Amino acid sequence: MDRRRCVQDALNHRTPEKLPVDFGATAVTGIHVSVVAALREHFGLDRHPVRVTEPYQMLGEIEPDLMDVLDVDVVPAAPSGTMFGFPAGNWKEWRTPWGQDVLVPGDFNTTTEPNGDILIYPEGDTSAPPCAKMANAAFFFDTIIRQEEIDDDRLNPEDNLQEFAPVGEEDLEYWRGEIDRAAATGRSVIANFGGTAFGDIALVPGPMLKHPKGIRDIEEWYMSLVIRRDYVHEIFQKQCDIAIGNLEKLAPVAGDKVDAVFICGTDFGTQKGQFCSREDYRELWLPYYKRVNDWIHEHTPWKTFKHSCGAVDPLIPDLIESGFDILNPVQCSAEGMDPQHLKDSYGDQMTFWGGGVDTQHTLPFGSPEDVRRQVAERCRIFGQQGGFVFNTIHNVQARTPVENLVAMLDAVREYNRPSA
Repeated sequence: MDRRRCVQDALNHRTPEKLPVDFGATAVTGIHVSVVAALREHFGLDRHPVRVTEPYQMLGEIEPDLMDVLDVDVVPAAPSGTMFGFPAGNWKEWRTPWGQDVLVPGDFNTTTEPNGDILIYPEGDTSAPPCAKMANAAFFFDTIIRQEEIDDDRLNPEDNLQEFAPVGEEDLEYWRGEIDRAAATGRSVIANFGGTAFGDIALVPGPMLKHPKGIRDIEEWYMSLVIRRDYVHEIFQKQCDIAIGNLEKLAPVAGDKVDAVFICGTDFGTQKGQFCSREDYRELWLPYYKRVNDWIHEHTPWKTFKHSCGAVDPLIPDLIESGFDILNPVQCSAEGMDPQHLKDSYGDQMTFWGGGVDTQHTLPFGSPEDVRRQVAERCRIFGQQGGFVFNTIHNVQARTPVENLVAMLDAVREYNRPSA
């Protein structure tokens, strides 16, 4: 079986040899580090501290032996840095608040408050104000807002572009090695080059910056979409220019070794509706997404990946017009996101990457039979004639029962090998 071909067939809306599976290829399709360790133990794999590849959400590395067990078909070409601005390297041991020994990057430096909250620092610099907090008894970090006083007469769009910069030769050398490493696995490669997420709320506060300037408070940012729209347009335009310039350098490095590229994680949906109207989406975001996606489609074979949680069904036609090929996480529990409706309405134009099982209710709190039933139904609906990469709806969270994950895996295997 050619795992990469399975993914390529699915992305091109052809029926693949098997339903392709992703766990761990992106920061929105991963597994919490505690659950990764539990899976390794359950399946009798070598027990050792798991690397925290994405410290913001405390996601664990899916190593090749676990990839084989999970039947994974996709691997990441990931950036060298983390959400907190320090490199993902020079690993060291760290004991989590829940008592797990893990490996974290060398510049993963924390302090603990009297109430047990854990603070982490941008670039690992403890002399700078902390950029995120893991609340006492929590399992991941939340951004700390560090908004300077706003003077509308002195606002400079360049301040909201601090984290976006042209790639240099050192960056290109890193990406060359990272993509070659990923491609050598024989699995499909999805790359996250960064810089193409317009207004992603996870990034707006600047957790990777020591002293973020501009509009960095999330509430203030949402208000700015209305009261400072020209300012936002100027940010997006300049960010788009930088992104296209970087893609022009990265495309020759990646070539046809990459099958998909993560564009952005900007959320447009809530449980019950959308963050913005279609009209606002079309004015504020569509022109910039379309420019990026059109460039990629004109110059590369890559498919483009859009993450947005929530009830985004009314916006899907606009996401398609924006040039996106892939929608994730396909939050079927949100209003209007019925799986059959999504497949019938958009299945020939959009690949659904996710939607395989609900991580808010069914996977963490249902019975193994509940999980098996839902996974079988989602595979049956989304898996017809390609256009589906199996993954949970967003990351697998801490405390998810291993027996439910095993039921999920069994259901996918039964779908792929019904006569086995």
